[in-house]
Amino acid sequence: MSRAIGMFDSGVGGISVLRDAVRMLPHERFIFYGDNQNAPYGVKTQCEILNCTQRAIQTLLERNVKALVLACNTATAAAAKELRAKLDIPVIGMEPALKPAHFLRHGGQILVLATPATLHMEKFRHLMEQYGEGAVPVEGYGLVECIESGHVAPDDPQLLSVLHKLLDPHLDVKTDAVVLGCTHYVFAREALRRIVPGAALVDGNEGTVRQLTRRLGENGALEAEGEGGYELHPSGGESVYLPLMEKLMSL
Repeated sequence: MSRAIGMFDSGVGGISVLRDAVRMLPHERFIFYGDNQNAPYGVKTQCEILNCTQRAIQTLLERNVKALVLACNTATAAAAKELRAKLDIPVIGMEPALKPAHFLRHGGQILVLATPATLHMEKFRHLMEQYGEGAVPVEGYGLVECIESGHVAPDDPQLLSVLHKLLDPHLDVKTDAVVLGCTHYVFAREALRRIVPGAALVDGNEGTVRQLTRRLGENGALEAEGEGGYELHPSGGESVYLPLMEKLMSL
């Protein structure tokens, strides 16, 4: 049997990347690990995030995965460089999709919705230097916790309340795009359409899977046939988070 691809997130958000990966790479096997027990990562220090990430991915490395996807913007910013330096398999990370959003700007603003940790790390500062014209960082306090609790329906009052609190102070200006700078936030896409109608909603999920595809191809490790599939593993509260993960996979 072919080796699987390991995919990691701080919680259930990375399921949004896994959905795209299963669709775009139907012959690959995936092992997804969500560190729900330690979520959210976005309010931790960089050192705490690095330590949590290293502990969590050890579970995937013990399964002899052929590539590792950090399906988490915060973990990528904190840990990708260190992991690439010590691992001999491809490590694919994510960053807020500010670059593609930049090219969708037509005189309005770009709201970059991401975790506090992501927005305060060096990786994001470099993005802002290159593509930050008209971009307004928005710290997504409470949004990961809301989605981890299963509040993902477009009309969910709790989800809408959190989004309004975060975004309403910025909506007196024309908004051309909203960057979904955390994989959890992809599950709030339909609710966001109600709050910021007409704005493009941009995430980095498909771009991440395309990069994974390129790296697998370069290594001669891309599966062109056979049956793919996925496994889901939460770090804690399996009776709660496994059904939620399955629900999110089906959306």
